[in-house]
Amino acid sequence: MHSGFELLALVGMIDLPREEAVAAVVDCHRAGIGVKMITGDHADTAKAVGAQLNIGVGKPALTGAEIALMDDASLQRAVSTVDVFARASPEHKLRLVRALQHHGQVVAMTGDGVNDAPALKRADVGVAMGQKGTEAAKEAADMVLANDNFATIAAAVREGRAVYDNVKKFILFMLPTNGSEVLIVIAALIFGLVSPLTPAQVLWINMVTVSTLGLALAFEPPERGIMQRPPRPPSEKLLSGFFAWRVVFVSLLMAFGALSLFFWELALGRDTAAASTLAVNAVVFSEMFYLINSRRIHASVLNRDGLLGSPHCLVAILFCILLQMVFTYTPLMHNLFSSAPLAWDDWLKVLFVGAFVFFAAELEKWVARRFFNPASKKAGL
Repeated sequence: MHSGFELLALVGMIDLPREEAVAAVVDCHRAGIGVKMITGDHADTAKAVGAQLNIGVGKPALTGAEIALMDDASLQRAVSTVDVFARASPEHKLRLVRALQHHGQVVAMTGDGVNDAPALKRADVGVAMGQKGTEAAKEAADMVLANDNFATIAAAVREGRAVYDNVKKFILFMLPTNGSEVLIVIAALIFGLVSPLTPAQVLWINMVTVSTLGLALAFEPPERGIMQRPPRPPSEKLLSGFFAWRVVFVSLLMAFGALSLFFWELALGRDTAAASTLAVNAVVFSEMFYLINSRRIHASVLNRDGLLGSPHCLVAILFCILLQMVFTYTPLMHNLFSSAPLAWDDWLKVLFVGAFVFFAAELEKWVARRFFNPASKKAGL
């Protein structure tokens, strides 16, 4: 270089992390999701950026040169304690993914370059950047992040947990309907009694509850504390022992309420059509009350948000009530389903059965939180 030059200025540039990305990392940590940063930058730069994102604070950074000197066993031990990896090559990224998977971790890997493709392919969930990502990265990934924003991943985890919750809620809501119907028919057959429900009435109950009440749970928003739960083990079964217990318990409640009302009315001298109509309404109204219970799998719904927080559930219940009025009072339905009109005091009996199911289900949830699952109480599930 020739002499005689004069230094006029030194310009430094920095690309600050997005505020939403910082918040998303915090959300991931609360959700039990470990966030690790793998970069080609210098170790000091990587540690400084990691500190801004609350990644690897107070921990050493591991460089690519150090990774190259480690065997697989040493690297598997290191990845459990180190969160920031610097000067990493494509081979190092691939080894890091494998080391995490060795511990049984479900690994999501983000990347945008050609050199990220092997690790994206190896990860359980490869996430490529949609705006700045190369075609090689997009082809290797399982999904493409359209806005290149890490906060979107945290939001997707939140929505994914909500969808999984809603699937469980729908199953826990629908199975007791079928279970109670089966128990009612079986009880009548075993004791040689008149069946409270005809086949057509069973069909009516299923159509009403599926087409109106069940669909409302698909629109349930995420529960409070959903991002404070630990990740669900991949081996966890959807239909657990708890599920079986809840389905049997609620089925027994609904069957007991409908059977008791049916045979009570027969003992009072009511005709079979009126008693069956009461039984049908008892089952359907029990489902309406239980729909509110089902908005929270473990937590109580005895609060404003639990009772009135879902417009979809309220609309579904009102529409279901309208259908039951048609079932009970229109001559066409009387001919098709052998139903009969009810007096106003009969509806009080139906509401009593529904309220009985509602409060019994809430009591069961309280007992479960209090004695069997204190963690769910702490997380507000």
